[in-house]
Amino acid sequence: MDAGSLSASNANHSRCPLQEQHLQRKQSRENLDRFIPNRSAMDFDYAHYMVTEGRKGKENPSFSSPSREAYQKRLAETFNMNRTRILAFKNKPPAPVELIPKEFFSSVSHDKPVKARRHIPQTSERTLDAPDLVDDYYLNLLDWGSGNVLAIALGNTVYLWNATDGSTSELVTVDDEVGPVTSVSWAPDGRHIAIGLNNSEIQLWDSTANRQLRTLRGGHRMRVGSLAWNNHILTTGGMDGKILNNDVRIRDHIVENYRGHDQEVCGLKWSLSGQQLASGGNDNVLHIWDRSMASSNSATQWLHRLEEHTSAVKALAWCPFQGNLLATGGGAGDRNIKFWNTHTGACLNSVDTGSQVCALLWNKNERELLSSHGFSQNQLTLWKYPSMVKMGELNGHTSRVLFMAQSPDGCTVASAAADETLRFWNVFGTPEVAKPAPKSSVTEPFAHLNRIR
Repeated sequence: MDAGSLSASNANHSRCPLQEQHLQRKQSRENLDRFIPNRSAMDFDYAHYMVTEGRKGKENPSFSSPSREAYQKRLAETFNMNRTRILAFKNKPPAPVELIPKEFFSSVSHDKPVKARRHIPQTSERTLDAPDLVDDYYLNLLDWGSGNVLAIALGNTVYLWNATDGSTSELVTVDDEVGPVTSVSWAPDGRHIAIGLNNSEIQLWDSTANRQLRTLRGGHRMRVGSLAWNNHILTTGGMDGKILNNDVRIRDHIVENYRGHDQEVCGLKWSLSGQQLASGGNDNVLHIWDRSMASSNSATQWLHRLEEHTSAVKALAWCPFQGNLLATGGGAGDRNIKFWNTHTGACLNSVDTGSQVCALLWNKNERELLSSHGFSQNQLTLWKYPSMVKMGELNGHTSRVLFMAQSPDGCTVASAAADETLRFWNVFGTPEVAKPAPKSSVTEPFAHLNRIR
């Protein structure tokens, strides 16, 4: 057999009949006297297979004795060589060891009680008669001082109701020539009170001594319907559109004036920092004034003039947890509560309440806002801020709820309505009293040293 015939034979067969080629070579080798190798006719893949694998069980059957197989099996078991995947789990992995027992977590969770959902009462806690309450949207006839005394103006008379013992007293009754009373506002000390009158005057009273201290004249030409204190500065707003800062300590009390409203100023509120003043008027305009821009020689320029409301802006409330956030409410033609960034003048949100917004109060303990309304439901509405989802509606008044005031602890709200009733609502709940931290039994390091050098 020559090389050409062997190559042709190899080309005519597929890869499967390699065993047949090997048999032919064995038979041809018996008939030849010598062997001349031809590498071009060799199949090296097949040769490698026969050297490494092909002879294991077939060419050496004598080595596969029963004793040898038993030995190989025992050896494989000893060295764990019978596993097809070295890193494969035969069984489930063992459970991790718990460094901290579950009982510890259960005891900790029981120690911290879950905060219960606050109950919002739908009815008033107390109702008082308020005869001769003037039904005028633009006035401010109710205020609750830091001394826990509520002041309300009924016609020509200012009454004081002591929330501590429930007693009522009459502070002053003005003459018909100067009355009726158009506004009341407690000073920060809870003792002195300012009273605005229909004849453009403002009286200052000492409620403890029950005596009048002075009368502020000459600033306004018409009734004074809004008042706001900033320490010793009493800011007054009148039907003449003027806003005046009065220093009650000096004879010439008018120290600054703000010009910007064309009609009656019906809302005045200083921010908690005392740096910004918000004013709302019957001209549908909201102004933000900055204390640092005030001038005694000329009218002060406003910081922001905001005209988004379409009706009178009386309801004003500065947020207790965000100093530059102001909530405002519009009258019957607007019905919206708007939120403002007073630093930039941007309107952050606007919510249509469906009725006249008469007053606004923030909850001092939670992120909530309370609004009082006029026609048609004459209700108080509690809102969750900032989602402005209604949390509850308080009904009981039969006419528009003109005024609201908040107790010093922030829990109780008093509302006065045109139905000549004064109602008290425990709408904001009881404030949480901070519990003192328990003393630890573990001694802190360096507890015996006052300082470390």
